[in-house]
Amino acid sequence: MKPFEAALRRAGHRRVAGVDEAGRGPLAGPVVAAAVVLQPGRRLPSGMADSKALSEQQRLRLFEHIMTLGHSVGIGVASTDEIEARNILGASRLAMALAVASLRPQPDFVLVDGLPVPDLTIPQRAIVGGDACCASIAAASIVAKVVRDSMMRMADGAHRGYGFAQHKGYATARHLRAIEALGPCSLHRAAFAPVAAQAAMRITGQPTRCSQAFSQVCTSE
Repeated sequence: MKPFEAALRRAGHRRVAGVDEAGRGPLAGPVVAAAVVLQPGRRLPSGMADSKALSEQQRLRLFEHIMTLGHSVGIGVASTDEIEARNILGASRLAMALAVASLRPQPDFVLVDGLPVPDLTIPQRAIVGGDACCASIAAASIVAKVVRDSMMRMADGAHRGYGFAQHKGYATARHLRAIEALGPCSLHRAAFAPVAAQAAMRITGQPTRCSQAFSQVCTSE
């Protein structure tokens, strides 16, 4: 799973970072990105893969391995306010750029999952589906997911009733019912359709087409 890193090292690059994010799809919470430089010669644990293909237990085991065996890790976070200001793509790119900037020493090449990151001044290559075929990107995917999940569990204590510890901000039926009952909180992404629909209905008292569909989802379980 390391052909990209190996080829870049043969070309003279000494510190190759993989970058990925977690949290583009949820209705609430930040986008978190991680940048990981895997140490050459260190054996990777079995099961390294895209975080979405792993169970929570598997992610935690791999996270501990990545964090304790001398691999270099950087974290970047784009808040809900930054998501509103930049849109979700812009916020994801910001989080990735921040993750790379936090690495010490800096990498000399970056492998990015998905689309290029415009703000990076370091040479980069974007790989669609990179978290499934590139070890450093897969490692970054795991770190970003574990860190974001931890942040959402902590947010659950400050925002009771939404169930953030369970669904991590994703649009589950339970989460949709909580938004309908409680209204959006400060962690919710106001521009995302289900959240916007509930906010509009609370202001006007009139259901929108989106809020009617939202209610149907809430009552479907």
